[in-house]
Amino acid sequence: MTDTKKIKNMKQYFVYIITNKKQGALCVGITTDLVRRVFKHRAGYVESFPKRYRLKLLVYCEMFSDMKDAVDRERSLKSWSRDWKLGLIDGSNKDWNDLLDETVFGHK
Repeated sequence: MTDTKKIKNMKQYFVYIITNKKQGALCVGITTDLVRRVFKHRAGYVESFPKRYRLKLLVYCEMFSDMKDAVDRERSLKSWSRDWKLGLIDGSNKDWNDLLDETVFGHK
C-alpha cells in the first residue's frame, strides 16, 4: 500500500467538548466526523442532554489516530470534575471561541 493510500485509509477520532455558553453546561463526546457531529448538535438531532441544554458551541477537541486512545481519553475526560474540564478549556481556548466556526468558516 502506498503512503497516499495509507493516509486516506487512516481514520481520525475526535474527542470534543461542546457547551451552550462560556462556563455553561458541558458535554464530552467522541466522533469520527467532527463537523458532521457538531452540525447535528446545532440542528438538535442529538437527543437528551445536548438537546435539552442547547449545546452547540465546540470549545475543545483533540484528534487521535487510534480508536482505543480516543475512547480512553473520552472516558478520562468524562470522569474529570467540572473545574478540571473548565481549566482544560481555558488553557487552550481562553475566550471560549467556537472552534468549528474558526476552523471551517475562518471567523471568530
